[in-house]
Amino acid sequence: MEVIEKIEKPIIHKKLEVNTLESEAIYILREVAAQFEKPVLLFSGGKDSITLVRLAQKAFYPAKIPFPLLHIDTGHNFPETIAFRDKLVEELGVELIVRKVQDSIDQGKVVEEKGKYASRNSLQTTTLLDALEEFKFDAAIGGARRDEEKARAKERIFSVRDDFGQWDEKNQRPELFDHLNGKIELGQNVRVFPISNWTELDVWSYIEKENIEIPSIYFAHKRKTFIRDGMIWSAEDNVVYRDDSETVEERTVRFRTVGDMSCTAAVLSDAGTIEKVVAEIRSSKISERGARIDDKRSEAAMEKRKQQGYF
Repeated sequence: MEVIEKIEKPIIHKKLEVNTLESEAIYILREVAAQFEKPVLLFSGGKDSITLVRLAQKAFYPAKIPFPLLHIDTGHNFPETIAFRDKLVEELGVELIVRKVQDSIDQGKVVEEKGKYASRNSLQTTTLLDALEEFKFDAAIGGARRDEEKARAKERIFSVRDDFGQWDEKNQRPELFDHLNGKIELGQNVRVFPISNWTELDVWSYIEKENIEIPSIYFAHKRKTFIRDGMIWSAEDNVVYRDDSETVEERTVRFRTVGDMSCTAAVLSDAGTIEKVVAEIRSSKISERGARIDDKRSEAAMEKRKQQGYF
């Protein structure tokens, strides 16, 4: 009788929700391996791509992750992120492919932006498309989530791109009853989003539950910073443009999202542990991408980049 009571005891909602999202993501990753000839996992060193790596470990355990990681390096990454990337790859024994935006600039394929709000973030598109073509990858797995931005909310889990790498938001395949159709024509490829249905809080709750290591930049730390347009920018490098009138001060901050240093602002925080980060996000009324200046260039900035081939 005692055993029956334990079996019938209801599972708390939070645990059921996390397990359901994890199961969905693992199913998607296995479908990618089954349906595509040469997939790759896009890895930035941020929390979402780190979560994808853990999910891929679980999906194919005890075998190794059956596809390489691809990092499109802007050259303006936070040093903490690059150090974490190299450490993780070494620990897991997975293949890491790095392609650099600087090479695209040197080859004259893209032009470096100048001025106060210059960023290399949008230049990644050309480098990414060249890398997909170079290695003939037919599926690129990314950590985008629908809650991040309205253009991403339109995405399917299997998002087909044409032979120019472009996304047509009006020509998306239906995904009824979790049916994922990976059939593509010659020259096309698919972007895959296994955690599309997750929220920022879901990701952090999963990191907490799985005790996943993440870059120190996500936690509160003292950093030399300056204020511009009401946002907090790192002053610990030669990447972020700063006027002489913009005063540098040491503040206790953390980063909610990790992108190109020149377009990613920090937030004031004393959250030095995962538990405190989760509590902070629960009470926050601002989206994590509220600290991304590249999304503020225009109302449709993200959608335009996606149409051009951005992941």
